[in-house]
Amino acid sequence: MIPLQVQIPGARYHQELIACQVACPVHTDARGYIRAIAEGRFEEAYLIARGPNPFASMCGRICGAPCEAACRRGKVPRVDDDGHFVANDRPVSIRALKRFACSQAGPEAKPAAEVLDSIRAFVPPIAANIEEMAALLRSCVDGRLAKASGQRVAIIGAGPAGLSAAHDLALLGCKPVVFEREPVAAGMLAVGVPAYRLPRELIAQEIAVIEALGVEIRCGVTIGQDVTFAELRRDFEAVLIAVGAKSSRGLGLPGESGARVYGGVDLLRAVSLGEPFDIGRELVVIGGGNVAYDVARTVMRQVAYDTARTAARLHDTARVHLVSLEGLEDMPADTVEIMEGDEEGLERHNGWGPLEIERDQNGAVTGVKFRKCLSVFDEQRRFAPRYDDRQTKTIACDTVLLSVGQAPQLSFLEDGGSDIEMMRPGWPKAAPETLATTADGVFVAGDLAHGTRLLIDAVASGKKAARSIYQYLTGHELTADSVSAHNILENYRRERGYETLRRTAVPVIHPEERLLHPDVVVETGYTQAEAMREAARCLDCGVTPVFDGARCVLCGGCADVCPTQCLKLVSLADIAPTEEIRAATANALGEEAFDLTQHSAILKDEDRCIRCAQCAMRCPAEAITMERVSYSTFWRSV
Repeated sequence: MIPLQVQIPGARYHQELIACQVACPVHTDARGYIRAIAEGRFEEAYLIARGPNPFASMCGRICGAPCEAACRRGKVPRVDDDGHFVANDRPVSIRALKRFACSQAGPEAKPAAEVLDSIRAFVPPIAANIEEMAALLRSCVDGRLAKASGQRVAIIGAGPAGLSAAHDLALLGCKPVVFEREPVAAGMLAVGVPAYRLPRELIAQEIAVIEALGVEIRCGVTIGQDVTFAELRRDFEAVLIAVGAKSSRGLGLPGESGARVYGGVDLLRAVSLGEPFDIGRELVVIGGGNVAYDVARTVMRQVAYDTARTAARLHDTARVHLVSLEGLEDMPADTVEIMEGDEEGLERHNGWGPLEIERDQNGAVTGVKFRKCLSVFDEQRRFAPRYDDRQTKTIACDTVLLSVGQAPQLSFLEDGGSDIEMMRPGWPKAAPETLATTADGVFVAGDLAHGTRLLIDAVASGKKAARSIYQYLTGHELTADSVSAHNILENYRRERGYETLRRTAVPVIHPEERLLHPDVVVETGYTQAEAMREAARCLDCGVTPVFDGARCVLCGGCADVCPTQCLKLVSLADIAPTEEIRAATANALGEEAFDLTQHSAILKDEDRCIRCAQCAMRCPAEAITMERVSYSTFWRSV
């Protein structure tokens, strides 16, 4: 018999069981707001979601949702009526539930001042995250945190990283001033994410809450033209560069230089700002990520060109092709993007790499030649595409849009930034823990700090930079004190039939209606009943059965009644004798020699446990209790 490999729970074991929170870059207590929704406490749900994330409403619409990828509901096995495994269940729809909570009590539901008042007054029942706005505010009030004395901080870029940093710096007592070259704030959220995914009025409402904290945002200011970088360093006590990667990268293909070959983000910006863009009726979008889909689906909807018509309405003449290097299963775009693109008539070509952009004798684009891609990554998952040069094809088109990566523009550093070392051309070198550059008082955040990632990663980066800037300006380091407690839940019960509920699809409008109204939001969101039903699927991973070995009579009733077979009684002799196991058994049974075959252990598979409490109800010796782990957090400066 092969010895069983087991893990002994550590000090942070129960906190780390909340996989959605661990996966979130800002550690949002998703479990907390989902359970609040399930119980009808909608305002509390919003306040929990908003605590660590000033962009909660926007994340509820467009977040890449790493929390859902980690959700333990998606690991619970489903069986048929005969007890045979069918498939794993699907994760809870966390992002859509966040949207619902925000729509009930966020800035889209009431004025910014009222939102701030609610946040200031909120004392969360379970504060499992360490970056909570309410905790930060309370810490300022009770004197644990020495607030800054109004030091001025210049922030270049009003995207999610820059505004998140400004948000926290304002709370910490600084005076942040944000400079944005675009006529509107929010960075790529406003000029890169299409309106059919993120309504423009919602962006304005969320930013209004940040401005209400005292953050000054100056739009239409180009650093290097209207004001120099040297002047910012002279007039402000610290500078944060959070410009993002807003410039499209090229591929260096033959025929790439010339008319009607554009960067995808350039098109998105032009459409968002209502600027003219010369484009044809046969379009090829090269790329397989979310930006490529934003570009392709935007072209399918509303691109006002010289003809002042929408490409999606020209069914007899207009076609949009999306060509990706990756196969369908390996495309980096979200599954929902791929499905909705297919519904809207996007012509998808998987597994093809571009060779050349073909032009006629007058220089006009006539097509793109591709070769078959056999694989994109090597065995170590490094980018190393392999091709079959014998398989080629040409897709006829008159316009090509490249969505194959982005890069920052830092030309403004030429005046005043010579002491900023570069990690590689265009990317500043920054300390990973502090995000400080090699120049005194200059920091980076967002894409410049970690490359292009998700919206929520940019938020986390901006908040991290704010803490470093606070320390730089005040000399005080921010630390978080967290106190945990186990609370026994008497008569703990779950919603009837919650374990059999299937994931509720997020309602969307019909594909034809999407194309008739290009700016209409595709997802309509959950109704109250749908949201509460979906929230009931949450396993509430902050709750766990706790076993008292001194009271256990080894009857096996808990294992017998467990609907997912997550419990097992075994002999200690069957467990692989690691040092951790030896220490645990010695602590429980004494240091003297003992016969392992005479002692037993209860093993629990956390991926199978659905927190149903059947084991606790079945135990005749009351050796099992359902307990919730809670955390209270306060900031202090040292």
